[in-house]
Amino acid sequence: MTSTHQSTTPPADTLAAARLLLTQMGLSPADLLTPTVAAPTFAEIVPAVRATLRPGTRRTYGTHLDRLEQCWGDRRLDQVTKPDFDQLAESVRTTVRVNRASRGGASAVEHFISTVRCVYRHAEEKGWIRPADNPARTLTRPTRRKSHRYAIPTHQLADICRIAATTGNDQELDSLLLRLHIETACRRSGALGLRPHDLDTTQCLIYLREKDGTDRWQPVSPTLMAHLTAHAQNRHSPQSEQLLRYRNGKPITHRRYDHLWNRIGEHLPWVLTQGVSTHWLRHTTLTWVERTFSYAIAKEYAGHSSKKAGTTATYVKANLHEVAAALSVLTNEPHPLIHAEESSQPNRATSNRRSLP
Repeated sequence: MTSTHQSTTPPADTLAAARLLLTQMGLSPADLLTPTVAAPTFAEIVPAVRATLRPGTRRTYGTHLDRLEQCWGDRRLDQVTKPDFDQLAESVRTTVRVNRASRGGASAVEHFISTVRCVYRHAEEKGWIRPADNPARTLTRPTRRKSHRYAIPTHQLADICRIAATTGNDQELDSLLLRLHIETACRRSGALGLRPHDLDTTQCLIYLREKDGTDRWQPVSPTLMAHLTAHAQNRHSPQSEQLLRYRNGKPITHRRYDHLWNRIGEHLPWVLTQGVSTHWLRHTTLTWVERTFSYAIAKEYAGHSSKKAGTTATYVKANLHEVAAALSVLTNEPHPLIHAEESSQPNRATSNRRSLP
């Protein structure tokens, strides 16, 4: 007695439909053969995620990582649904600390959602959760509102610099901070990440590291370079460590900025009322560069790499020498990257010359 075994192959259209369904579910045929790995709990994954973050990102996400641990520490990632996240996001919105710059908690919710996505992206990369099972992919950030920041007028900028230079317990440090941000339009992370060996004293360039891992060489005036060098020497900043320091040699943190603007606000009520901060200096400098020179130079000056302005931006890039030329007009000082014959600016630039306070 013999037995026959017949194998049947599904029709081609059935196979195509199955593959399409797997694709829509974020799966591959190999996923069906791979044993399922239990998703970790938030208490297990949050410390691992926190360890991978840069200091600035860790500070931004820190509050929300703590919240995930406190609220859902014993829950696995695949046990939380979109309605759960929506409910927690609403809690973030309603309990956010209110200050003069508050805008209904939208920024806090945006950071919360970014934190959740970061956690689940880490889980996906480790193979602990499948894309199809990732509720973070369905979360929507709130619409970002138009910024209320504007370019600070020259006379008000002079008042800010005057208060910084005549009040407080470290006038030299505060004046240096303001000059650094006004000249370079850098972010706080760029200033805090600056190290003595990031100073090219010959060409008057500093190496800035800012958000999202971006970095660039930025021109500075000979005056600012001299002050940065003197600051590093006088406060004994190690070559490979943070440059900006207190008199006792300890590196400053973002709290120094908070202290500075609170003090300025006590003397200039409009600063406190409008919530003026270091980022307003970035707006001020970049607005002037764009109005006086061009959008392309302002984009390079800011260190932006986004192509949101359109394809044309790919062909009208500015270079380091053009940024140095703009800085030369801003500070009314010659720059080593600009030859004497190149230092003469168009009438529009010279007529809009804006010397630093």
